[in-house]
Amino acid sequence: MQDEDEGTTPTTARRDLHGLRVWVVEDDPELLALSVDDLRWRGAEAMGLDSAEALYRALAVGRCDIVVLDVGLPGEDGYAVARHLRRIADIGIVMLTGRGSSHEMAHGLSLGADVYLVKPLDGDLLAAALTSLRRRLPAAAPIAHAAPATGTWRLQADGWDLCAPNGAVLAITRAERGFLRALLAAPGRPVERDALIAAVTDEPWDFDPHRLEVLVHRLRTRVRGGIGLTLPVRALRGAGYLWTDEAS
Repeated sequence: MQDEDEGTTPTTARRDLHGLRVWVVEDDPELLALSVDDLRWRGAEAMGLDSAEALYRALAVGRCDIVVLDVGLPGEDGYAVARHLRRIADIGIVMLTGRGSSHEMAHGLSLGADVYLVKPLDGDLLAAALTSLRRRLPAAAPIAHAAPATGTWRLQADGWDLCAPNGAVLAITRAERGFLRALLAAPGRPVERDALIAAVTDEPWDFDPHRLEVLVHRLRTRVRGGIGLTLPVRALRGAGYLWTDEAS
């Protein structure tokens, strides 16, 4: 006689998430590693990220089906991330947090979370939530999307989207947002490196100036690939950067 629980074997559980692309955003290294390992065991294509900025960098070059998002992230918290994700892509959002009050849960859901789960969380419960959410996922939509042509460069969606003169829109990271805000606030005027560094990080004293050059290089590449135009930013030797307000 078969055991009454035989229908839910580990092998069956493993098939439940097969092929599902899940990114876990969690700043606790041990919890992150455990969560990713468990999801991979269950068949998901799982990846771990330790901050909102890391998530935005990953979204600039890749795509996932569901983000499992911790609320208590360093820098930008999970609530702000959920709000931003809901604006730029139709992906599933599972908020995972130790904050279990009804007020916290209602707030997370109102910002765009599909599921709100409270720590400590059993792996089977998370897998069940992901399986349920998977059935409701829409077809994948690109992160960069079209918008009405404006003729000018500008930031929209509270500064999280860069809108180009050709109408294309590109989601940007927290650091890119700070950099572009500083330049767009002073079009045609040089902005010193120190001011730009202060705009991209909360700890400018611990920021390697060479990282600013890397940020600009990556942003230029992403804009060229995602929008099809050249970012109108010019480097000024020894003086910082300048927004030239050119459209190509």
